[in-house]
This record gives sequence, C-alpha cells and structure tokens, in this order.
Amino acid sequence: MSQKLAVRHKLLFSWHIALTFEQKYKGMRRHDLDWLRVLVFGLLIFYHVGMFFVPWGFHIKNNIIYDWLIYPMLFVNQWRLPILFVISGMGTFYALNKRTGKQFALERIIRLYIPLTVGMLLIVPPQVYIERLVNNQFLGNYFEFWPSMAFNGIYPEGNFSWHHLWFLPYLLIFSLLLIPVFLYLKKHPANKFIVWINKLATKPFGLFWLIIPLYLCEAFLEPFFNVTHALIDDWFNFTSSMILFFYGFLLISVKATFWKTVEQYRKWYLIAGLVGFSILMTIIFGFEDSTVIHFTEALVKVFNIWAWIMTLFGYASKHLNKPSKTLSYANEAVYPFYIMHQTIMIIIGYYLMDLNWGFVPKFSIMILGTFLGSWLIYEFLIRRWKLIRPLFGLKMK
Repeated sequence: MSQKLAVRHKLLFSWHIALTFEQKYKGMRRHDLDWLRVLVFGLLIFYHVGMFFVPWGFHIKNNIIYDWLIYPMLFVNQWRLPILFVISGMGTFYALNKRTGKQFALERIIRLYIPLTVGMLLIVPPQVYIERLVNNQFLGNYFEFWPSMAFNGIYPEGNFSWHHLWFLPYLLIFSLLLIPVFLYLKKHPANKFIVWINKLATKPFGLFWLIIPLYLCEAFLEPFFNVTHALIDDWFNFTSSMILFFYGFLLISVKATFWKTVEQYRKWYLIAGLVGFSILMTIIFGFEDSTVIHFTEALVKVFNIWAWIMTLFGYASKHLNKPSKTLSYANEAVYPFYIMHQTIMIIIGYYLMDLNWGFVPKFSIMILGTFLGSWLIYEFLIRRWKLIRPLFGLKMK
C-alpha cells in the first residue's frame, strides 16, 4: 500500500510541477509551432508540384512521368497532413484560452467558412476549367466557362469543387464537433485522462500508445473507404484526421512534459522514423497484398507517421522556438498562399506540360512561379486591403 501511495504522490508532484511551469509560461507563444506550420504548408507547394510529375492521379499531368519521384513523395506524404491536423489541434487549445465556446465557434466560421466559400467561387474554378480543356471536355475561353458552367454538378462528374481546400471544411467540422470536449478538458485540467496523458508523456515512447486508435482506423476503415476528400463518403480520412486534431489539443494540455520529452528524445524518434519508413517501403514494394501484410503494413504505417511527427516537434522545439520578422510575415502569409497556390501552379503547368523540357527546368519554373505569383497577389492585394483580408482568412486590420 505504501508503494502505491509513493507512486501516487510522485505523479501528483510531477503534475504540480507541470502545472506550475504551464502557468509561468502560459502567455508565451510557441514560435516553433508557427515555424512548423509555415514550413509544412510551404512543403505542400513542393508536394503538389511533384504530383504533376508522378504516375498518381492529379488534375493535369506532365508529358513525361518520373517514377523515381514516387519515393520522396511517399516519404513526405506519410506525415505532412497528419502533423498539420495535430498543429491545428494545438492552435485550438490556445484559441480557447482567449475565447468562450461561442466566440471560438464564430471565429472558426469566419476564418474557415468564408475563405472556403471564396475559394470555391473564385480560386478553384480555373483549375477545373484547365482540367476540362486538357481532357477535351470543354472548348472555349474561361468566361464562357465561368460562371455559367463552373457550378454545374459536383466534381468529378460536375464542375463544382473545393479541390485542395478540402482541409478547411474538415477543420471547421472538427472544431465545432469537439468544442464540448475541449471546454470540459480546459475546465478540468487535472482530470484522470489528462493525468494519464501526462504520465505517458514522461516516458520516451509513452505517447506511442496513442497510435492504437490510428491503427484501428488504418486496419479496419482504410480498406473500405478510399480517401476522397469529399467529406460525406470519406470515413477513413475523416476519422483518422479528427483523431490527430484531438491529439494536438491533448498534447498541448500537457505541454510542459510534452515539449521536454520530444526535445530530449528527438534523436530516438528520428531513428524510429528512419527504421519505420524503411520497413514500410520494404512491405509496400517487396510483398504481395494479403491479410497478414495489410495488418502489418497498417501498424508500421501509423508507427512511422507518429515517429516523424514526434521527430519534427522535437527538432523544432530545440532549434526553431524563437521569434523573427521573417516568421511574423510568413505566419500571416501562409494561409493566403495555401488558398491560392494550386490554381497558380496548375495555370503554369498547363503551359509547360507539353514542352520537351526536362524535369529540372519544369519543376523549377513551377516552384518559383507558384511562390512568386502567390507572393505578388498576397503582398500587393490581400495584405494591404483590409476588406479583402477576411476573404483569405486574415484578421481585418
């Protein structure tokens, strides 16, 4: 009995230290989270340009496909969206520090629904138009397509779509659905569940227990529900993404312990990620599909995803938790860049796709053109016009 009491007192003392640390640094901004958000969204542009050159399905394709590009694309694809959902869940924790549930819901609607609507009406239609031209499904100029045909039917059969902006409705729904849970956890920071999460976070690989729900999704939902980004039939992607969003809130709920652990053991997570990805590639390309292979691959996949998420948080905490003018500028610009980039990229790709140029010049032009085009529109139109700012998710100055 005395041993159990000693363990209980030790846990309570650790929790007290964590809460004290959290209160002391409650007002401090995590600049590493801002950097990660900026860098991962920036990486998204490279990834989408890469989709132009690989054999996977995409809106338009280059005249030459490069199979070797699959490997770096697979590496990035494993963790780029999962970590964005985790970061978004972390941001929700901080947002609820300053707002009531109703205020938070209204703020989410304004900052997610309005840009989504603007994007679907103005930003996405040029992508669909170019796709229809390439596939010989439409002849005529853009203003013969928009608005008369741009909103006829739901994509892919029709033309109305949110395309790359699918992240916004998912994030909005997750935020609204989980408000009661988040408010309860905020009001009861020492409840048994949070104490248990804090206990896991004290151990080097303790938080890897959180991959169990992700594994169940991967093992039992993924075979039956392809990733469509269409919301209503996307149960695997919807469920696993919401779990990751929830995890972000949980990890920040025990942030003192979490940041200490991921920073301390970041090298171990890196090794785990390298091993996990190597095994995953061996399974994917070295074995034929079967029941045993499916369940094994599902376990290795979620382990690999979580290892890289922990790695990125650990190295970011160590090296990126510092303010800068560049970060302040990029942190505001990243949302408009995300909204605009794919349309600019596809327009550039349309004029390059049939040229007899190599991979490097085409890839370079698409990357530079997408970043430059997004920056010009952001800097000289969106950023400076206060009435346009909310249309792209920015606060009105």
